[in-house]
Amino acid sequence: MRILVSNDDGIYSPGIAALAEVASEFGTVRVVAPDQERSSTGHAITASRPLSYRVTNIQGLTAYRVNGTPADCVALGVYHWETVDLVLSGLNMGLNLGNSLWHSGTLAAAKQAALLGVRGIALSAPSGVEPNYNGFKPWMRQVIEQLLGQHDLPLVNVNFPRTPRGLVWTRTSVRRYDGKIVPTKDPAGRDLFWSTVTPIEDAEAGTDRWAVEQGWTSLTPLRLDLTDERTLGDVRARLPLDDALARAISPETSSPEAAQSVRDDEADVSLTKTAPAAAGRAT
Repeated sequence: MRILVSNDDGIYSPGIAALAEVASEFGTVRVVAPDQERSSTGHAITASRPLSYRVTNIQGLTAYRVNGTPADCVALGVYHWETVDLVLSGLNMGLNLGNSLWHSGTLAAAKQAALLGVRGIALSAPSGVEPNYNGFKPWMRQVIEQLLGQHDLPLVNVNFPRTPRGLVWTRTSVRRYDGKIVPTKDPAGRDLFWSTVTPIEDAEAGTDRWAVEQGWTSLTPLRLDLTDERTLGDVRARLPLDDALARAISPETSSPEAAQSVRDDEADVSLTKTAPAAAGRAT
């Protein structure tokens, strides 16, 4: 089994070293991670410049530090390694619960894997627990063992409490947040601003945040399709728009010409005319 390990804390994070060590028990590991911290970058990709990487070493494993985002790292790693069976992202220094999934770079690496047809698992733990994360290694091992045989789970978000007592399946906690901008000044008196987020509702039972609060390791299956199917059905019945007409006059499958036209519109033309966005090809 080929396992690609990435993160958003940067390639020299102690969390990625701990995860790579555990992952090496299950297959051949290659580490591809950002050359510096890229926390809270979400699923950003680098489209305005080419990417490059430098070879380094993590726990005796072949590793590559990339001047890009977590999603860039997974895309580049999968491209170079030809066949990747599993992408593990983490071990993140900080939890990724509830609404933080929208901006988590850790989860973005696992999502990028799923977009490429590779299974992705994001793993996070509280920050500042211990410098080498040795206490989480048995739990990471247990999570990987449990999930390897579940082939119908292409994307899973995992969060460890400070002192885990077991594993539970959860759903994502969706709560209202009090987002504020806090003004400050730099030494020269220029205006600066911090963005802060504070939850203002308690976690519901069965959610990822509730599980971690209770001391359980939270495993949340996710999907890439964000469509709200129930609302879509309701609004179609209430406000059908031109849906019936579209189904009546449009074939089930778009013509090759129409499909290609939309692909061209989606693509960044400036990128399609440039050289490949990677320096060299690893073997």
